[in-house]
Amino acid sequence: MQITLNGEIREIAGGATISALLLSLNLPSTRVAVEVNGDLVRRLQHETHVLLTADVVEIVTLVGGG
Repeated sequence: MQITLNGEIREIAGGATISALLLSLNLPSTRVAVEVNGDLVRRLQHETHVLLTADVVEIVTLVGGG
């Protein structure tokens, strides 16, 4: 199925969760913020939030520094 990820069309497996998407992108779930269709999805929901065809997903990586 297709989703839009950070402005680009991407093919992912049907029934994929946010956690599965992050794993496929080699991103740690502790250092990202994820928004689906304009709504922030809390980290506790990453395991259970199933992505649907045509979802618009924005992932922002958090970087520490000073």
